[in-house]
Amino acid sequence: MTPEFIVVHHSLTRDSGTVSWGAIRRYHVQELGWKEIGYHAGVELVGDAYEILLGRLSDGPGAHAKEAGMNERSFGVCLIGNFDEAPPPEPQWEKALALVRWLQRLYGIPAANVIGHREVGLMAGLDWTKGEYKSCPGRLFPMAEFRGALPG
Repeated sequence: MTPEFIVVHHSLTRDSGTVSWGAIRRYHVQELGWKEIGYHAGVELVGDAYEILLGRLSDGPGAHAKEAGMNERSFGVCLIGNFDEAPPPEPQWEKALALVRWLQRLYGIPAANVIGHREVGLMAGLDWTKGEYKSCPGRLFPMAEFRGALPG
């Protein structure tokens, strides 16, 4: 798979400073019955620094945004945290930007194709502001500002 989009998510859980990536993997595999974690990568606080964690291998489809065929068209990035409650911490924001910039260079993805999960819903006719879809990556995650910090 060569992604055309990068879809940004939040885990809707609080980041406790301990690795919860494994808990997300267990939930996706054991509770949802998926073959592996749904995201291709995550950004999480591990100890005292934000780390980029590998999820699914990037050459296969994700299980993170089924609307608009986005699982087969995108690379899924999940920031650990609940950004309906608070905006992402600056160090996590910067680490996510670094990851997304690298993915843009690697796959030739323009900034316009870096979207929040909620925007995938809009592409499918579901408006998150009306409660028809998820707010992911969170009401307090400014996608336009994030996109604006990316090249072209």
